Amino acid sequence: MVTLEEIRAELQKKLQIDQVLRTVEVHADTLDEALADAAVQLQTRVAFLEYEIVERGSEGFMGIAKKPWVITAYESAEAAIAREKLKGKTTVEGGEEAAEEQIITDKDAQFFIHYFNNEIMLKVVPPVGAGAKLNYKEVLKSVKTGDAYEIDESAIKKTVEHGDTEGNYDHIGTFIQNPVNDAVFTIDISGDEMTATITATAPKEDGGEIVGDIIERQLIKHNVSVGIDQEKIAAFVDNPVYGEPVVVAEGIKPHDGNDAYIKYNFETDVSKLKVKESEDGKVNFKELNRVQNVVEGQPLAQKMLAERGKAGKTLYGRYLEAKNGKDIPIPLGKNVRLDSDGRTILACCNGQVLFNGKINVEPVMEVEAVNVKTGNITFLGTVIVKGNVEDGFNVKASGNIEVYGTVGCSQLEADGDIVVSLGIMGRDEGTIKCGRSLWAKFIQNTKVDVDENIIVNDGIINCNVSCKKRIILQGKRAAIIGGHLFATEEINAKNIGSNGGGSETILEVGYDPVKKLRLDELQARQAEVVQLLEEVNLNITTLENLKSSRKTLPPEKEQAYEDLIHQKGDYLDETEAIAKEIQEIQDYLRDLKAIGKVSASGNIYPGVKIFIRDVKEEIRAEMKSVTFYLENGFVRQGKYEPVGDDVRRTPDGYSAN
Repeated sequence: MVTLEEIRAELQKKLQIDQVLRTVEVHADTLDEALADAAVQLQTRVAFLEYEIVERGSEGFMGIAKKPWVITAYESAEAAIAREKLKGKTTVEGGEEAAEEQIITDKDAQFFIHYFNNEIMLKVVPPVGAGAKLNYKEVLKSVKTGDAYEIDESAIKKTVEHGDTEGNYDHIGTFIQNPVNDAVFTIDISGDEMTATITATAPKEDGGEIVGDIIERQLIKHNVSVGIDQEKIAAFVDNPVYGEPVVVAEGIKPHDGNDAYIKYNFETDVSKLKVKESEDGKVNFKELNRVQNVVEGQPLAQKMLAERGKAGKTLYGRYLEAKNGKDIPIPLGKNVRLDSDGRTILACCNGQVLFNGKINVEPVMEVEAVNVKTGNITFLGTVIVKGNVEDGFNVKASGNIEVYGTVGCSQLEADGDIVVSLGIMGRDEGTIKCGRSLWAKFIQNTKVDVDENIIVNDGIINCNVSCKKRIILQGKRAAIIGGHLFATEEINAKNIGSNGGGSETILEVGYDPVKKLRLDELQARQAEVVQLLEEVNLNITTLENLKSSRKTLPPEKEQAYEDLIHQKGDYLDETEAIAKEIQEIQDYLRDLKAIGKVSASGNIYPGVKIFIRDVKEEIRAEMKSVTFYLENGFVRQGKYEPVGDDVRRTPDGYSAN
């Protein structure tokens, strides 16, 4: 049900909107001209106008019986409210006045006394802020006295007490006017018909002053129909200036439309890109921030349309043409497109945005090397490094990474393939993370995590490797020496281990290494939680025994007891969640179709440890050309099984070495 308060609020909102709306009646030959004229007079755009047709126009026949259009135009409520906001006035919002915080300058009340047409008139302007109010006696002293002047003191007192004449003049007495001594003025119109000024002479004794209505009427008599400024006329009436020209009307100047331009959402001048700073203001020169990554569908720039010129008018109503802004083409380059609005430029793919007169998105980034000149590279696409990735520098890519040289103690991370033409020397700190497959000549002292296959030509030495499919080494020196290697399906090399012992070599196959690692973490946490739960139960039992013997517990022990009960509940919930996830992983590993096998086409040396699923086999004597597999819960060995052709693919867009 609609309440009276809601109706009142809605009416108040409409009233406030109506108070800021401006209306004008326009006559013109066409509807478009009428709207353009209305926009000029209301100092707004045609798009912000609403109108009513008072009388439809007609072109007549060969100009005979031609009939103009007559419309009543006014601003839309939204445009009027926006205009008032820009002025800093109160606005209409939700039926209430928005309280915009403004700086209030204190100002004392003012009054103006003038003598118009036998009348003595008083105008009062109220104080602002903490300004002083008017003093009745001060006003009274300012009124002329004499035989020719008759003052109504009660009227003065009433006006002063009211404190605000709202911009008007109140009658406070009469005087005997001598018209010969009246103030007079002349009107001058500038040669360009854009400015009207008045030059007045001061009144003599008993002469009348100039009334604002007279100025306006005289302007109209001089055929001024546009730009009469009521505020300037009122300011002259309040504080007349004699002997000098005062502007009272101005024509509407034409404004040429702004040219179209492109608003870029990225830095078009790469020399302005700055090195990243940490929170404490330190500069990391490895983060040079020279690559501007973008994602598919990201807005890169927007064409701001050329504006129509806003025509002007002289004081006599003569139109003054304005130029429309110039249009420009949209700088579309490669891998970009226009949005449905026809002016927003979007990226068609992930990559780096570049500007060379046109906007381009490059899905492939090429650099000579990754070093102090380039800094670390993070790129939404494919990165090609023609030289080396030097120690301490990192490369991350959402596509592939190809390195023609070597990779040092660095971090490489790609959602696609990683190809290293020479080798990877991680020095126990380098890491490789790959969303698809990894190709390399050799890998040494590096942590490697790959979602598909690892194909190496020479060797994997002292590495920690996790691979969800197969690890394949097939070159003349294809050896696995030292380290811990996981593979879900298969590990296949020429030689495994070393003839003289040395570093421990552990190979694990037959399960998902990521799931296995998670299982190990869960089981460790489960044991930890069980121990914590035992301690909590012991503390709870101690407090319960204390409570039963004393009937009550001290407040701090009571709080500790409640905290322990809450903690026990959290541990029980965590234990249940861990047990559930452990069961799910164990079921997954049990049902895993990959049987898992380890193969050596050359030698496998004593000391190598092989795990196929949960079954361990330690090599105690050197063997040749052998494959290990699981059968009936035991690790068996058979004739060497070569690698299938299904893992011999090369990465997309590359050639195999």
